[in-house]
Amino acid sequence: MIVDAEMGMPLDLSQFECLWDENMDDSALNPDPNNLPPLDPKDQFLLDNAPGTFTSNGFSTSASGTSTPTIVPNVTWLRKTEYLTRDSDSSMRVGSTQEAKQAEVAIDVSRFAQLQTIESSFAATDNFDLTSLKHPNKPGVSAVDSYEIFPDAELWANAYDLFRFSERPGERPPDVEDPRLDCAILRPMESDGDHFLAYYLTKEDEAAVRFKEERLARDPSAPEEEPTPFHFARDYEVVKVEQEVPNEFLLMIHDGEDEDIKDDDLFGKPKPLRPKAAYYKNIERKMVLKKKRVDQFDTYHDKWHVVKVTHVPMSKEEEDEREEVLAEVMDPMYLLGRADMDAEGEVETEDHATSRPENGIAGFVDAVDVFGE
Repeated sequence: MIVDAEMGMPLDLSQFECLWDENMDDSALNPDPNNLPPLDPKDQFLLDNAPGTFTSNGFSTSASGTSTPTIVPNVTWLRKTEYLTRDSDSSMRVGSTQEAKQAEVAIDVSRFAQLQTIESSFAATDNFDLTSLKHPNKPGVSAVDSYEIFPDAELWANAYDLFRFSERPGERPPDVEDPRLDCAILRPMESDGDHFLAYYLTKEDEAAVRFKEERLARDPSAPEEEPTPFHFARDYEVVKVEQEVPNEFLLMIHDGEDEDIKDDDLFGKPKPLRPKAAYYKNIERKMVLKKKRVDQFDTYHDKWHVVKVTHVPMSKEEEDEREEVLAEVMDPMYLLGRADMDAEGEVETEDHATSRPENGIAGFVDAVDVFGE
């Protein structure tokens, strides 16, 4: 048997004389239904109507006689033809129809059903076994402790952005420690319509360490102290901005506090004891920065070579704004109160602040101004 390159099998029509002479016997092509020729025993199974499957040309085929469509196997080397495409489309339509039927299942969205669903989600913690936890990628790693997750009320009123540098800033080798990097200043700049960020660091490491220590120990109501100078290091361009960061957080692991040790917060109010838990704060934006090429012909509108940072106490309006933001995680009735306000027709307005006074440091400008939004 000779098969051509197109995977076709030639038929020798010269073997059927009835095709060329109308007077010849055509019983070989058109047998009499009442006098059928004997069937070869090898083909007897083709007449079986019992449900099941049989194999034809290496593929499993339904023999039940039902109208259930057969899924055509995906043969990568076989040329796509009209028949294969039609069968594939039919199987896809059947699958989509079944999915649509499953999607039509009614879901109970009543308040009681939602409460039941929420309560059932806590069942996993009733019989929690720490030894049953397995790391998805490291078989040799085992869990040693577990923490509940709560929003961090101490940080919730602050806004945090995540900056990624293409190269380590500070002009020091990667293996040299630089304590100045975690207290740098980023100042929005503009030159000929281009927006970028000016990066400032302290001159000496001791100045950065002293600035961080004084910031942690400072009383918010204390008078203004000696300013800390930050010197211009270089300019950075914003390569990429993500306005929504749903999968990255600030996470603080807290192992609990001694009940005998009580402290006040930054505003002199009694600080509640924090239980053992992992506390999180969401990140507002994420940006990627790279070094800006130095151009002597750039015209800066307002370039500062030194920024002197001092502590400024918060005003009454700023404290009220902070308390309003903290209500999101401190007031159990916050969402109900917000719903009542919306029902009364109050319109929530969005203010584009130019500074972030929550942290008590003046001179930090909101980076949203960099992008002209």
